[in-house]
Amino acid sequence: MIYLDFAASTPVIPEVMEAMRPWFTDYYANPSSSHQMGRQAAEAIEKARTTIADEIGAYPSEIIFTSGATESNNLAIKGIALANRDKGCHIITSSIEHKCILAICAYLEKEGFEVTYVDPDQEGVIHPEKVKEALRPDTILVSIHHVNNELGTIQPIEQIGALCLDRGIPFHTDAAQSFGKLDIDVDDLNIDLMSVSGHKIYGPKGVGALYIRNVREAKITPVIHGAGQELGLRGGTMATPLIVGFSSSINISKKHYAKLAKNNNRQIFKESMQGKFDFIVNSNQACMHILNISVPILDTNRLFTYYNNSLSLSKGSACSSLTIEPSHVLKSIGLNSYLSEKSLRISFGIDTNNETIKETVSIISDSCNFF
Repeated sequence: MIYLDFAASTPVIPEVMEAMRPWFTDYYANPSSSHQMGRQAAEAIEKARTTIADEIGAYPSEIIFTSGATESNNLAIKGIALANRDKGCHIITSSIEHKCILAICAYLEKEGFEVTYVDPDQEGVIHPEKVKEALRPDTILVSIHHVNNELGTIQPIEQIGALCLDRGIPFHTDAAQSFGKLDIDVDDLNIDLMSVSGHKIYGPKGVGALYIRNVREAKITPVIHGAGQELGLRGGTMATPLIVGFSSSINISKKHYAKLAKNNNRQIFKESMQGKFDFIVNSNQACMHILNISVPILDTNRLFTYYNNSLSLSKGSACSSLTIEPSHVLKSIGLNSYLSEKSLRISFGIDTNNETIKETVSIISDSCNFF
């Protein structure tokens, strides 16, 4: 099986598995317990919190552990909106956000909030000028992702965050696709809230975090209520093994992704397709690990049926690839239904090599209808 769907999820690498193992079998106590084993678990969590904070230039107290980016997005957007309704009811996001963000905003619209969806250009870039035009006196939150999960487009969040900073508006970014791959400093990028996930960087599924600037002063309504864990913002027993695994994956994956960037698999893949069939690159301003292409003569039924057991990649994001509707992202950048149907998201991992790329290009070529 060739796996080129690393933007959807990654395997837990052996080093991370070993780091987690003792917290499943030997040090399994509840980290909220006051006895020695409980304190050991609590200390491991705080060490992990520091690791993640150091990675983004934050304070450990500003890191709130969650079950993943989806929960982090819910806590950030719902939490800010519901807690600051007295200040305004207007939210700005983009039309190409992860489906999770769009679902949260749709929910808030039913609750009486107004949402402006900023459209991208043909490369999938959300221009700061468009965000600026959408700002209103009653805007209480702006949420623009860092790297688009389908196109891989890197957004100018530093400039967008600066617009928000000048007006005292909280700026949130979903960084699930960029954390551990791109350098992130929350101060340099003017980020107030940031969602990250473990399973995108060779850590375990079921764990993520939300960065909240000046968390003790932030006005946020919890989404999950419990016994006061995570400063009362996220109730529930802390998942020590997953949190340890998440933090362990950061430095390990960074080393691997540095190698991935040096190998430039994205460019190699494009060069390997040239001369074999016509294709369109749907974003040239993309992160190193994602390549989204449209192949006009591609027989997608053949590709995803005949080669289903030998090749894993996505027609869109994993969260929408099972639907029959065209990708909302591709639609937003101007692709028609025909080209959207002929589009593929190819995402590279730390073990992707030239042979893998060669075999994949051959499979895509074999799935084309040459007339």
